[in-house]
This record gives sequence, structure tokens and C-alpha cells, in this order.
Amino acid sequence: MALDGAFLNIIKDELSPLIGGRVDKISQPAREEILINFRTKGGTEKLFISASAGSARVHITKNNIENPKVPPMFCMLMRKHLGNGKLVDIRQDGLERIIYFDFEASTELGDMTRITAAAEIMGRCSNLVLINSEGKIIDSIKRVDAEMSRERMVLPGMTYSRPAREERLDLRSCTKEDIINISGNMPEAELSKHLIKIFEGISPIVAREWTNSASCGKGAVKSELHGELLDRLFEEIVKSRTERNFTAVKDKDGMFKDFSFIDIRQYGDLMDNVRYSSACELLDHFYSERDSLSRMKQRAQDLYRLLTAASERIARRLANQREELKASADRDKLKLYGDILSANLYNMEKGMTSITAENFSEENSPEINIKLDPRLTPSQNMQKYYSEYRKASTAEKILTEQIAKGEEELAYIDSVFDALTRTNSEDEVNELRAELAEQGYIRYTKVKGKPPKSRPPLEFTSPDGFVILVGRNNKQNDMLTTKLAEKTDMWLHVKNITGSHVIIRAEGKKIPEDTIRYAAALAAFHSKAKNSSQVPVDYVPVKLVKKPAGSKPGMVIFTGNRTLYVTPIDPYSAT
Repeated sequence: MALDGAFLNIIKDELSPLIGGRVDKISQPAREEILINFRTKGGTEKLFISASAGSARVHITKNNIENPKVPPMFCMLMRKHLGNGKLVDIRQDGLERIIYFDFEASTELGDMTRITAAAEIMGRCSNLVLINSEGKIIDSIKRVDAEMSRERMVLPGMTYSRPAREERLDLRSCTKEDIINISGNMPEAELSKHLIKIFEGISPIVAREWTNSASCGKGAVKSELHGELLDRLFEEIVKSRTERNFTAVKDKDGMFKDFSFIDIRQYGDLMDNVRYSSACELLDHFYSERDSLSRMKQRAQDLYRLLTAASERIARRLANQREELKASADRDKLKLYGDILSANLYNMEKGMTSITAENFSEENSPEINIKLDPRLTPSQNMQKYYSEYRKASTAEKILTEQIAKGEEELAYIDSVFDALTRTNSEDEVNELRAELAEQGYIRYTKVKGKPPKSRPPLEFTSPDGFVILVGRNNKQNDMLTTKLAEKTDMWLHVKNITGSHVIIRAEGKKIPEDTIRYAAALAAFHSKAKNSSQVPVDYVPVKLVKKPAGSKPGMVIFTGNRTLYVTPIDPYSAT
């Protein structure tokens, strides 16, 4: 993925309304990002410039970007030189990946001077350089010294020099003859890679798209660049001069992968295309969503680790408690030993290590050997067995309760883990984080600004026209079942498996069997069993579903249920 020179040329044209505008505010949201607010005749616009290696770009943004309380030094420097300055020109040298913003600003003495901000959008070499009227570098957002690059240093006081530039073709004006001539003695290569070498300012996706269209999807090499292939290729190049189909491609997981200013057909059904009305809108949405998904994944990974650790800790504790419970199952033997010792106190004396006596609890009273503590008196030995019996009885009761609570807690952790696997936005991850904080699993951290608005339950419509609601997480499951659902609605949930609560809105009608089966398939899909077949799903009227006081979020009890066996359906691919 690359923001190429051709795309930047379109961006430059879209930014032209900023010319004549005044700098209203300059901020630096991140170490390698600058945000400039302009006052123009059409209103206020925000110009976003990033020199970050993975997301270098320049465009108008509509997003509200939070700024640090203390502005960094480079931000202060830009405010000093460009504060209230006027943007007089936006330039690009051919299709190079550099856009120059020329400002007229006043010096500290009140004299007018020209300052240029060079936005170099060149991958890991991206930079934002502030240049004075004499061509000297005032400073840059990323300083480049001799250790980093001997060929081109970028340091305050040095004369600004453009990056080395090779002679290449300009897609806006080249001819067929130009393509043939420059190809000349160049080495053999795939046609798309060859086009990248001979054309200035095109990214691999554009070269592949030209080649794909010209070769009808068969691919080609440089030596085949003649006759009909050359004609079709040149048609694609000419079309690209005026084509403005701003397209981004997403994979089947919803992740943005690439973008261009032309139609993208090379991926076929493997990718989904998203269209935008302008280049700036595309970049603004592409990177903000990609960054949001990246942040979501990072936060989700933190929760995955936390939930995994909690699940393993609870499982270990349950295993230990079950072992203790198993040991306490022999408590009746302790009471029997105490009873036998009570009946044989007259045959015992201090110092004995064991006693053989009749076991009157069994038929024919067989003899049994009971160990004794030689340090204790006969009565104390008897009381020791009774005491151990009482302790074991108490332990069984406590352990039974603790195991039940542990199993409930483990089921709850499993349900949060399942909900986390189905999140597709940062807000949903934050909701799960807040839920875990309320339950005491993580420390609550106050979020700056207004808390994110909870997203509504997922909504679907059955083939019979009934509305079906699906909870996104445990707290929403509770709200859906206990607050939103009517008593006559139908409640569904996979049997003995973590998953979402599903509600069929009855609205005074009898719910058809087909709708129940469809909702059951949705419940199976929104559960841990989404990749299984013949998944059991319980369904019951909402009036028979209760939430026990003090139970974990998402936990309910119900009676009178019936069970369907269904195969999960993916409602998203179906649409």
C-alpha cells in the first residue's frame, strides 16, 4: 500500500480551496503528525499531515483529533513562523510524492516573508520540513543526520535539497512512443513491475490494475509490450488521466488493505470495494478506521491475555477444590473411628500407636485396626477423629459452594471471551473492558471526554418479517432480556454454551416455527459454537426467564424450554 504521486496530485487539486485561507490554529496530535486549521471563505477546514512511516499522508480531515495538553517543540516552532499566515500556493513537482505549501507570514519585526512547508510522503523516509525564503531549513518534524543518511541530511540551517529523482514518464502526458522508447534496453520483468520503473508516481496497485485490464487478467511481461497489449495498456493509461473512482478494498474480515483513484478489479471476489466521493474523504476514512481497528486489536489482545490468565487461574483453583472435596468424601469413616474408640476407651491407654477392635457397623463385626497418636490420651484420640469429621463435613459444604461459584465465574469469563471474539469496533472492546472493571477483574480507568455511546443490539428480520434482536455482550444481554423484551417475546440461547441472548419480537402475533428456527440459527452463529453443526438451542417465552439476584452479567435461569438443533447461518454473508 502506498500513497503515490498520482493520488497526491489529485489531493493537491482538492486542497486548492485552502489557498487564500489564514492559519487559525496549529496542533501536533502525535509525534509525527501536524494538524493545521484554516479560515477560508467557505468556512473552517482542517489540514492533516502525517510523516509516520506506516501512514504518511496529507488531506482534509473531518475527524475530531485529540491534542496533547503541552504542545511539542516542533508545533511551537510552526506556530511561531506560520501563526495567522496566509496560504498562497500549493505546489507539486511533476508527480513526485512531495507537496509544498507556500505561506506568507510576518516575522517578529512585522516584515512579510515566505515560508514553505514541504510534506514529503515517502514511506519510511516521510518528513515535514519547514523552509525559509532563502531555501534554508528552519526545522523538520524528523531530523536526519549523517548517521541516518549521508546522501541527504535534513537539519536546521542546511539548504533544503529535494530527494534524488529519476527521469520517468508522466502518465498525464506520455505517448505510446514514449513507452516504447523508455522500455528500450531495460531488463525483462513482469509488466506491472516494469511499469513501476518507467512511470513516475504510480503505486503497485495502479500498475497491476493497468496490467490486469490490458492482459484480460492473464498477466504479461515486458517483452510482450507491443501490438494489441500496448494499445489496451495505453487506453488504460489515458483513462486514468481523468478517472476519479476513489476506491478502497477490504478483505473478508473487514480490514482495509489498499486504495486508489481508479477502479480496482484485480482481486475479484476476494476483496470488497468501498467507494468515496473524494480523495480526501477516502484517506480520512481509510486511515482513521484502520488506526481504530489497530487500536481495537491492541486493546483486544490485552483483554485476551487477561481473560486467558483469569480462566487458567480459576481452572487451577477449581481442580484443587475438587481434590479437597474428594478427600472429604471419606468423612463418615472418621466418625466411625471415633465411635469405635468411644466404645473401647477402657481398652486404651496413652502411648498406644494403634488399636484393633470390632467394627460393629458391619455384619459379623470384623476386626479393624485404627491408628492412634501416642502423645494423646484415649479420650483425646477419640475427640481428634470427631473433630476431623466435623471439619470434613464443614469443608464439603464450603467447597461445594465455592466450586459452584467458581464454575459460574469460569462460565462468565468464557462468555466475555466469546463476546470479545465477535467485536468489530473499539467501542465494543471498551464496553467489555468497562464490564470487567465493574466486576473487579481490571482496574477502572477514567476515559477522557464523554464515554462512548453503547451500540444498540444487533437487529435482523426473519423471512416472515419478525424483528430479531441479538445482544453484543453480557451487559447488553441483560438489558435485552430484562428491560427491552416483552413477556410475550421469545427468548433463545445455545444450550450449555456461551453465546448471545436472542429475542424474537412477537408484537402480539404468534411466532411461526420458521422464524424460531431462523432465530435459533442466528443464536448459534453468535455463540462459541458458530463453526459447528447441529447446535442445540433452547427457546422459551421471555416471561419464563429470570435473572437471579447477585448473578454475573448475562446469567439467567429459565423453565419450560424446548430445544432445536440447527446449523449456524452467517447473516452478514447472506446479505
